[in-house]
Amino acid sequence: MNQKALKTLEYYKIIEQLIEYASCESGKELCRKLVPSTDYEEITTSLRETTDAVTRVRQKGGISFGGVKDIRASLKRLEVGSSLGIIEILSISSLLTASTKAKAYGRHEDQEISEDSLEEFFRILEPLTPVNNEIKRCIISEEEVSDDASPGLHHVRRSMRSINDKIHTQMNSILNSNRSYLQDAVITMRDGRYCLPVKAEHKSQVTGMVHDQSSTGSTLFIEPMAIVKLNNDLRALEIQEQKEIEMILADLSNQLAPYLEELETNFHTLTRLDFIFAKAALAKHYNASEPIFNTKHEIHIKDGRHPLLDPKKVVPINIHLGKTFDLLIVTGPNTGGKTVSLKTVGLFTLMGQSGLHIPAFDGSELSVFDEVFADIGDEQSIEQSLSTFSSHMTNIVQILNQADSNSLCLFDELGAGTDPTEGAALAISILSFLHNMKCRTMATTHYSELKVFALTTPGVENACCEFNVETLQPTYRILIGVPGKSNAFAISKKLGLPDYIIDEAKNHLEAKDETFEDLLTHLEENRVTIEKERIQIASYKLEVEQLKARLTQKEERLDERRDKMIKDAREEAQRILRDAKDTADSTIRQINKLASESGVSKELEAERSRLRNKLQDVDSSLSLKREQKNPKKGIDPKKLKLGDGVKVLSMNLNGTVNSLPNAKGDLYVQMGILRSLVNISDLELLYDDSVSAPSENRAKKAGSGSSSTRMSKSFSISPEINLIGMTTDEAIPQLDKYLDDAYLAHLPQVRVVHGRGTGALKNAVHKHLKRLKYVKEFRLGVFGEGDSGVTIVSFK
Repeated sequence: MNQKALKTLEYYKIIEQLIEYASCESGKELCRKLVPSTDYEEITTSLRETTDAVTRVRQKGGISFGGVKDIRASLKRLEVGSSLGIIEILSISSLLTASTKAKAYGRHEDQEISEDSLEEFFRILEPLTPVNNEIKRCIISEEEVSDDASPGLHHVRRSMRSINDKIHTQMNSILNSNRSYLQDAVITMRDGRYCLPVKAEHKSQVTGMVHDQSSTGSTLFIEPMAIVKLNNDLRALEIQEQKEIEMILADLSNQLAPYLEELETNFHTLTRLDFIFAKAALAKHYNASEPIFNTKHEIHIKDGRHPLLDPKKVVPINIHLGKTFDLLIVTGPNTGGKTVSLKTVGLFTLMGQSGLHIPAFDGSELSVFDEVFADIGDEQSIEQSLSTFSSHMTNIVQILNQADSNSLCLFDELGAGTDPTEGAALAISILSFLHNMKCRTMATTHYSELKVFALTTPGVENACCEFNVETLQPTYRILIGVPGKSNAFAISKKLGLPDYIIDEAKNHLEAKDETFEDLLTHLEENRVTIEKERIQIASYKLEVEQLKARLTQKEERLDERRDKMIKDAREEAQRILRDAKDTADSTIRQINKLASESGVSKELEAERSRLRNKLQDVDSSLSLKREQKNPKKGIDPKKLKLGDGVKVLSMNLNGTVNSLPNAKGDLYVQMGILRSLVNISDLELLYDDSVSAPSENRAKKAGSGSSSTRMSKSFSISPEINLIGMTTDEAIPQLDKYLDDAYLAHLPQVRVVHGRGTGALKNAVHKHLKRLKYVKEFRLGVFGEGDSGVTIVSFK
């Protein structure tokens, strides 16, 4: 890839940002050397590594490789049998520690997560934990080796401490007895030996060796003879200590020597991982995505944002090139975004081919190009005495000599800097040459001739940077397929240029130019109209969808009201029939009593039976729909599960299956607080969450004078509701409806089963009961009622 394009498209500014995200020096060096690749497999592999690193960072957080040191020189010394110094060994230890952390970071806690492209990097790391632990045990810091590194070092240092104590004891004794002869009452060191600062005039009073004197000569630093031998012994021990340390370092070096290959592999692997995760951090910074690469030289950028512009101000652009046309000519006013569009396409291509994500919407496509050429900006060269036009043309000549069908060429203001007529003709000729070579090209221009060239040449497309004449501001939107209109007259008029001057200027336009500008004006007006209509249609579409949703909800509510009205009418009809039947039975019994001696009792009884049968037939026909909903069916033992709702026919109670049937078909059923062994043939499977309760039995006990509400509701309302297993949000609506039905049925009290658990459901139930006006009181159950797992509710 030519260096000029990399510099022109500001590729190295991206690399500088990438370097900042690398943790170690070797990783930064890899970032510094990163250049676009032209190998499709290498590009896709590099992009996949970046994507997998982004995924890992999102799932596990970031990872630092700051502990990775360049140990290659130390490995060379180990290879020839040399011993390493403390700093070198600590650098290897730091590398091994980083390997341990990276190895742990690379492990998958969730075994279902599939392996990615980074799995092999983490797998080949060798932390060499035993050797690293030994290094950490022996070496405390760059200046200190542990006393326990070896028995010999431990013995030497213990002896040194003992001699030091003796020296300080004797020195303090001498200091106290000769305090008047001393310049200061302190013990000092000179050349590694303990001395006293003696006044020059009293040097004869303190016997010993003079090691130094002050700059004025008034103070002599004398080592008392009494501690000369101790100082000599201490010095000898220091030499022995150094030998012991050298032996320890030699031993650690020998332990590292067999792992030269593993250490080198760790270094290169961690460096590579640091480089990959730096690319991931850059992608996160840009909110970038992985581009899809192809080999068809097709580019499709969706909502691309130039990475070096302020993300709060940059306007995303959409550009495609290479599918239906290979040459795109962009026109528009200055500062309208043409140059930024060129640079965005070129820089995205370079970033993608370097394995970097691009700041664009998911699904953006890029292609592999052998070369990217760019002629952008002011190319004037004072040193070479070249004008702007000459500099541009020199660069263009080089591009034409090297470009081919595998190249991407970018030209900013092609043909500018010379006579407009000649410049436009030259630009058309250059673009035609590149177009014939099938070279993917994007160029910006002000020339109307190039707009006509794009309109009349197959495979060439116009584009423009949108400009709002009313506000005199560019919108920075790229409109492909629409040639840009010259806004010079409109802008001048908006800025206050008199109309007569503008009219005079229009007279100087050639007829074909004026016609062409009028055509562009018409096209722009049509485009704006279509855009407004598209927005309006989208608004209408949204409104229709909302109306449709509201209509559907209304129909559902009407269906619910209709079903409720039918149900209420059926219950009312059944109530009337029961009252009529009870009245008829009572009347006939009275008649039978009075006519028992008249001999007509048999005829009356026959008439009574006929009336009852007729009423029962009518009652059955009204209840047919409800009876058909729950026809009795045999239960398959294999399909029966724990917790299924069933009805015990012989007891007329609802309950839940508490155990599976045995060979005889017997099983346990929980009915409220009652648990009973029944046969499967005596069960009917329920398809709702009804709780166990008597039904028909309560109805039979009710007298004929009971209200219609009680007759209908108490027929099906249970004296308890089971809320166990529900959340508070699920339980409260169920409880509210149940309490309403129970109150209307005139039940004196009910039992709410909420269980113990954490107490959250119980608290929610009690809080709701306090707000109900028809609840007289409520309390927790006592022994035999369910204890604190139930609440007994009484109604007013």
